Amino acid sequence: MIENKRIVVTGGAGFIGSHLVEALLGIPSNEVIVLDNYFTGQESNHIEGARYINGHTRDIATLIPEKPDLVYHLGEYSRVERSFSETQTVWDLNKTGTFAVVEYCRENKAKLIYAGSSTKFSDGGLGRDQSPYAWTKATNTELVVNYGRWFDLSFAITYFYNVYGPREITSGDYATVLGIFTEQFKAGQPLTVVSPGTQRRNFTHVADIVRGLLIVGEHGQGDEYGLGADASYSVLEIAELFKVGLKMLPERSGNRMDANLDVDKAKFLGWSAEYSVKEYIQGLISKD
Repeated sequence: MIENKRIVVTGGAGFIGSHLVEALLGIPSNEVIVLDNYFTGQESNHIEGARYINGHTRDIATLIPEKPDLVYHLGEYSRVERSFSETQTVWDLNKTGTFAVVEYCRENKAKLIYAGSSTKFSDGGLGRDQSPYAWTKATNTELVVNYGRWFDLSFAITYFYNVYGPREITSGDYATVLGIFTEQFKAGQPLTVVSPGTQRRNFTHVADIVRGLLIVGEHGQGDEYGLGADASYSVLEIAELFKVGLKMLPERSGNRMDANLDVDKAKFLGWSAEYSVKEYIQGLISKD
C-alpha cells in the first residue's frame, strides 16, 4: 500500500488522473499535489484533499519545489489521429514537458511512474512510428529507461489499453471511442465507426487501470507493465453491442489494427483486470 507519501500526479484533473488521485487520497496519510494545464483536464474532476496547480509540466520544478516521493506522469497529449495536425502541441507536451518531469524526478530522487502508450507494441512493433503521438510516447519510454541506466533513476513504465469508465471524455476532438459511442447512443444517433472497423482493442475499465497504477507504484521496477483486459474486440463488435444503427467513416492515418497485449509483468505483481466492457455497455443500455 502506498502510504505516508508526498505524491505528484501530472494530468491529475483528467479522466484517468482524477481516479488515481481519488484512490491515493483514500489513504489519509498521503499528500497529493496535482499539476495540470487543463488541456483536457476539468475542474469538475477535482478531488477534495488534493492541491491543484494550473501549469505546464516544463515548469514542474518551479511550480512544485517540494521534494516528492513518487511522481505519476500522466499529463501528456494522448490522441493519435489529431496528432498529425497538432504536431507542435504534441512536441511541447510530450517531449519538452516530459523531459522536465524526468529531470525533476532525477534531481529529487523520486520514483517515476510513466504512463507509456500501447501503440508502441501494435502492428508487430510498427505502431511506434505510425503517428507523431505514438513516436513521442515510444521515445519517451526510451528516455526513462536510459535515465535509469545513466542516473540510477527509480522508475516503472505502464501501458494502458483503451481505458473507459466514469469521467471519460464523450465529445469533442479528444473523446474516447467508447465515450463517443455512449454520447451518440444517448442522443439516438447512429454510432460512427472508423473504417475498416476490424481494428481490435482491449477495452479496460479505469478502476482496473488505477489498481494497476497503485500496485506498480508500490512494487514495480522497470519497463513493460501492460495494464489491459484480456479480451479483445473489434471496434465494430463494440459498436454492435449498443444495438443501434451504425455509420462507417473513412479510414484515418495512424489508426493501428491490433493491440499486442502483454500484461505478464503486472500479473506477476498480483494485478488482473476485473471489469467486462460487455457488462459495462449492457449497463449503459439498461439505464437509457
